[in-house]
Amino acid sequence: MSSLPPLKVYYDGICPGCRRDRARYERWAGEAGRQVAWCDVTEHQATLREKGIAPQAALLSLHVEESDGRIQEGIDAYILLMRRVPRLKPLAWLVGLPGIKPALRWCYDRWVRQRLAREGRMP
Repeated sequence: MSSLPPLKVYYDGICPGCRRDRARYERWAGEAGRQVAWCDVTEHQATLREKGIAPQAALLSLHVEESDGRIQEGIDAYILLMRRVPRLKPLAWLVGLPGIKPALRWCYDRWVRQRLAREGRMP
């Protein structure tokens, strides 16, 4: 059994790419993946509101809740997840670098907004 603390990932379960990313993560994470609960934003809106997160904000950016209740979002949420997977740890380090992290955040935010607009779901 993994000694990693559990995480809750609030993700866009309607998005086919997001579902593929989840499946890939679960394959690569192995035992560590069992400590991650995947929560579809559309099904957990009340929970998100209780935590002070607007469901629209959760659609625009990945949110991960740590076992102590802290919430990481966006690139920081991805880094938290990647650090749990041995093959992704170097990528987590790279993504977290000061010059790279803001650029990736900008690209990610733009991509998500375009995807949601294309799907007619832009909040």
